[in-house]
Parts: sequence; C-alpha cells; structure tokens
Amino acid sequence: MIDLLDAWRLLHPAIAVVFIFPLIGIVANFAWQTRQRRLQAKGGDKSKIPPTVGTEHNKFGKWLAGGVVGLALIGLARPIFSNIATNQIWTKNPFQVIFITLMFGATIASLVLLYQAKQKLWRGVFATLTGMGLVILGFQEGVFRRDNEWFVSHFYIGLTAAMLMIFSLAIIQDIYQDRSHRWRIVHAVLNSIALLLFIGQGMTGTRDLLEIPLHWQEPFIYKCDFNQKTCPTPTSMTGEEQVAVTNYQLPITNNK
Repeated sequence: MIDLLDAWRLLHPAIAVVFIFPLIGIVANFAWQTRQRRLQAKGGDKSKIPPTVGTEHNKFGKWLAGGVVGLALIGLARPIFSNIATNQIWTKNPFQVIFITLMFGATIASLVLLYQAKQKLWRGVFATLTGMGLVILGFQEGVFRRDNEWFVSHFYIGLTAAMLMIFSLAIIQDIYQDRSHRWRIVHAVLNSIALLLFIGQGMTGTRDLLEIPLHWQEPFIYKCDFNQKTCPTPTSMTGEEQVAVTNYQLPITNNK
C-alpha cells in the first residue's frame, strides 16, 4: 500500500481517468449528434436524433469545464503546499502562504460565480479572475513546468485546456443568442483544439507518472545525473553490485 503523500500525488491522475476523460467522450459525442441534427434539419430532413441532445451537451459541457478547472487546482495544490511544508515557507514568509491560500479560495469563488453570472460583463470579469488565478498559482514555487520543453509540458498544455474551458463557460449564453452563429463557430473550433490538448494531456500525464518517484525514493533518485542518465553507487553495496550499478544506465529524465 502506498502512503498518504504518494496517494495525494495520484489523486490528480485518478480523477482525470475516472471522471474527466469519460466526460470528454460524452461531451464530444453529444456535440457531434447536435451538429448532425442541426445539419439534417437545415437540409429539410427529419432527424432521428432526439432534440434533447443540445441540452445534454450543454449540461455535460458545464460539468466538464468545471471539472477541468478543479482538476488543475488539485494538480497545483500538491506541489505548492508540499514545497511550503518542505522548505518551511510558513516560518520564512507567512505572507506568501496566506496569499497562496487566498488565491486558491478566490479562484474557486470566481469559478462558482462564473456559473451564476448572466450579464456579459460579469461573465467576462469572473472568467478573467478564474484564469488569472490559475496562472498566478501555476507559477508558484514547487510547480514543475518543463519550461525548456513547453510544447510537450503537461503543465502548459493543461493550463491552455483549462483556459479554453473557462472561455467556453463565459460564452455559453452568447452562443444561443447570436443568430449569425459566429460564436457557435468559435466554440466549435476552440473546443476541437481543446480535444486535441486533452489527448496530449493523456500522453504527457502518463509520461510524468513514469518519471515521478515515490516520495521515499526522492533523496536517492534526485542524486542521479539526469543528463548522463546515471546514478551514484550506494556505499552499502558489495563490490560486484557497485560495478553492476555503475555500468547500468537508468532510463530516467529530470522532471523536478
């Protein structure tokens, strides 16, 4: 059995697998059916697709958007608060800890208010505040971003996907009120991009799980030379074991 610290690390990917990715499939399926029904109606054909698909797409889409933002916050909370505890930030800079805690609360509150907002102005305000909260929290100490490989970074891809979900929430009413269908086209294009980003998240998340050691292994793993992909020889090993370990190239990369 894994301990509490490692279980906390697995909470983020577990929610993604159990909740988020099934929702992505449901939302994508309803989106496709909604479009097919609209095209059939436009062509004068009687569609066999029930008229409720649009409502279901809207409902599950809202769940997905909120779930993605919530999942991002969970993913950020672990490294941020782990860094605070490890480096005793509370004693060194208590204001920073208070600020981070307030930012988590403000971001969650902004997301909740975004769901409730009706007027375009307030939807824009709360969407902006939610996005700003994610960005500010994402660039706190302890969060691994893979800045040198941002194009395959789980952090940057996830942040972009979360921003697209926030934007989708903000324009829902505009989609139904716009008779020119421009907002509908924007929604379709951006969420098609989001779907590709979610696929990328599945791949980069799996890669990161392979790279992250258990917490009790960290003091040993992070002594390794990640550029040369070698690790120091443990002094407790026998001579033959030391030679074997020295000649063994560990297939790991630096993710911290």
